[in-house]
Amino acid sequence: MESSIWTLLSWGPEGWSRSIASGVLVTISLALATLPLGLFVGFLVALAKQSSEPTLRMAGNIYTTIFRGLPELLTLFLVFYGAQLGIQQIVRIVSPGTTVEINSFVAGMVALGVVFSSYASEVFLSAFRAIPLGQYEGGYSIGLSKRQTMRLVVLPQLIRIALPGLSNLWLALLKDTALVSVIGLSDILRQATIAARVTKESFLFFGVACLAYLVLAILSSFGIDAIERAVGKKEMQR
Repeated sequence: MESSIWTLLSWGPEGWSRSIASGVLVTISLALATLPLGLFVGFLVALAKQSSEPTLRMAGNIYTTIFRGLPELLTLFLVFYGAQLGIQQIVRIVSPGTTVEINSFVAGMVALGVVFSSYASEVFLSAFRAIPLGQYEGGYSIGLSKRQTMRLVVLPQLIRIALPGLSNLWLALLKDTALVSVIGLSDILRQATIAARVTKESFLFFGVACLAYLVLAILSSFGIDAIERAVGKKEMQR
């Protein structure tokens, strides 16, 4: 039994390590592609939610209410199937006879991105509220414009304050990437599921999948700690 397990976990033609390793790369690629999208949209939503314009505040609140309230899996289905139908209808009007299919990677990135951004916006909003108004007034008093004050005075403090909350969201994002297996993307969970179905060794391969996610989480924790130390050193130098 022991030798058969090592054979199944080998890199050879009878092993599944190569397939699971490719799933790990897909998972990492999806998470890294989703992160900047989620951060950018989340930052814009946070700006909208603290805007003096009531319409922007309402739009930001509606956005976060919807995507924080819907289950992530349902959001994924809405993007993958619903958006695909909508785009196809538009394309048929513009160019009859043409069909368009949304790539599962792109659908996963968009779905996870909007969910991540809805939570990230709350983290950014709390960070904005933690920065005293005197910081803004100090920037204006030395002749900085609103944009310069935001970039040079507010953003460095915002990053430091928001980093712990964003770090937790990153770890949650890593786990949520497992959802894309239901739309056919060959991530860790899908590759483990295929291996378990073919070999009838469910416990083995789902255990390997658990180990892969734990390793990614541990490595992320080390990276996050390094980033927090680097940000802390920059604040001390200021």
